[in-house]
Amino acid sequence: MASSTMQILAFALALLGVLGATVATLLPNWKVSADVGSNIMTAISQMQGLWMDCTWYSTGVFSCTLKYSVLSLPAYLQTARTTMVLSCMMGCLGLCLAALGLKCTRWGGSHRAKGHAAIAAGGCLILAGILCLVPASWFTNEVITTFLDSNVPESSKYEPGGAVYVTFVSAGFLLASGVIFCLSLKREFRFPPTPYTNIQSIFFLAGCQR
Repeated sequence: MASSTMQILAFALALLGVLGATVATLLPNWKVSADVGSNIMTAISQMQGLWMDCTWYSTGVFSCTLKYSVLSLPAYLQTARTTMVLSCMMGCLGLCLAALGLKCTRWGGSHRAKGHAAIAAGGCLILAGILCLVPASWFTNEVITTFLDSNVPESSKYEPGGAVYVTFVSAGFLLASGVIFCLSLKREFRFPPTPYTNIQSIFFLAGCQR
């Protein structure tokens, strides 16, 4: 019963992690313009995401421009795109396997087959969490390094946006769900006792009785 409860908790965390990673991948506010200096600009704020750059003007107009050229993007942005898409794919695969491996469901085959599916789901979710954590960490490091660079003009400095924080939280959910799935079934794959082990146990009990 406790194992089934842990699996349901892990499935809920995995679902939140996949949804959060998908939303973060599409959000345009991976980094936002920093309010430093005393320059008066027409635009109130500027945001840059993985797929588009957006600008919010003082007139209330909100405009976005898609990033069509992939080769013109910096390496950390190309890596963030790739790893976030892979993270979403691995997370969805982990959710499908987790649905088959839940003990409280009737589908998924035998009890042992469910155990294999749950272990595979845990591995996929852990990998999805790592793939989600790497771009968020690299992206944050690049933004902070550029912000602290004195050679960069103040009008070109950015801060980590809300999408980065959503990515970190989603990575935590995915990693936690994967670990819970693996630990909840650690008893399912214990090797059965061999004849040699049984003989040793018999001799041990006979010695204790003497």
